[in-house]
Amino acid sequence: MNERMKAKPANETLNGRILAAMRMNLLPGFILWCIGLALVCSYYFWTETRPAFEKVIQWKMQYGYVYSALSTAFFGGAIPYFYLRWSGAERIGLHWGHGVLFISYWALRGLDVDAFYRLQAWFFGSDNHWQTIVKKVLVDQFVYCILWASPVTAFFYEWKEADFSLSQWRRQWNSSSLLDKIIVFMVSTWIVWIPATAIVYSLPLPLQIPLFNLTLCFFVLLVSVFSRKNGNPSRPPAEEA
Repeated sequence: MNERMKAKPANETLNGRILAAMRMNLLPGFILWCIGLALVCSYYFWTETRPAFEKVIQWKMQYGYVYSALSTAFFGGAIPYFYLRWSGAERIGLHWGHGVLFISYWALRGLDVDAFYRLQAWFFGSDNHWQTIVKKVLVDQFVYCILWASPVTAFFYEWKEADFSLSQWRRQWNSSSLLDKIIVFMVSTWIVWIPATAIVYSLPLPLQIPLFNLTLCFFVLLVSVFSRKNGNPSRPPAEEA
């Protein structure tokens, strides 16, 4: 039989990679849902925690986009970067300049996620009615992520895998491979981020970025830990707002 006619092994097909990524994300996702739900329940039902939440709300309202940029850079960039670098869980850059780029990327993403959350609140309101949450999750996951978040994340991590070298990235450029990566990022993380964004949107607007930051940070770290235990180098997930 002609070699070209042979089917690829399941783990080499696009569907196989998506299923493998979904399986890898499922347990970390479940842990994150529990953490997120615990925080939401403590905000609404445990009055002893309210002062801490009010302090975070005060910081967010006082510093606005600056808070979003710095906090996302810290939780989405700095913590995962230093963990992945020092633990050896992933080869994530050869020198500190790569870390600056990695952290700066997440600072910029913090700005655009904050702007998107504000836009959602302007369109659909800031209440926590289930109809409002469903609308926000659908637009988030099936418009914003498809048209912006997943493609931008895939481009960035392609560049990172080329050691942040534009010339090397251009030599490695493959539109088909990049499209596959965008699809794998997007579909495999829906299993985690559709419930996670529903939890995020159930909080008042000033607390949505802080909970998003915690979710993003723990997601990167948990996926790294579980994939390392399975003997596979972890790859940071697509960020889903």
